[in-house]
Amino acid sequence: MQGWLRRKVGNAFDAADLTQDTFVRILGVREPPRIESPRAYLTTVAKGVLVNWCRRQALERAYLEALALLPEPEVPSPEHRALVLEALHEIDAMLDALPPLVRRTFLLSQLEDMKYDDIALQLGVSLTSVKRYMAQAFRQCLALME
Repeated sequence: MQGWLRRKVGNAFDAADLTQDTFVRILGVREPPRIESPRAYLTTVAKGVLVNWCRRQALERAYLEALALLPEPEVPSPEHRALVLEALHEIDAMLDALPPLVRRTFLLSQLEDMKYDDIALQLGVSLTSVKRYMAQAFRQCLALME
């Protein structure tokens, strides 16, 4: 598995970290599923870990590219950059933990600035469902801030 991850990420250091993360995730499951094919299960978990890692890398790249566009006096310190990246990772993990429809509702509202009525139409759900999804997403946000 580590060799497969090394080919995917391009270096042994990150592959070792991802391998460890894969086993931590497997060992952290409270009620492990009945596994008929351990290799396939391991590969599935490793792919999930890899997808999350790629998303974090893309998030970091986007942030660093945005920083590169700032005039020199406005560039944050390395400590501030680390804090912002950590916050971005936590927000990303929180969003990833939301059910897909809740996440989509939240992103449409907060990033696309759509009204709840428009979100309901686009997603084909009721206005009550949109409100319920938003409440669920905001509860997750509050839990993250505590």
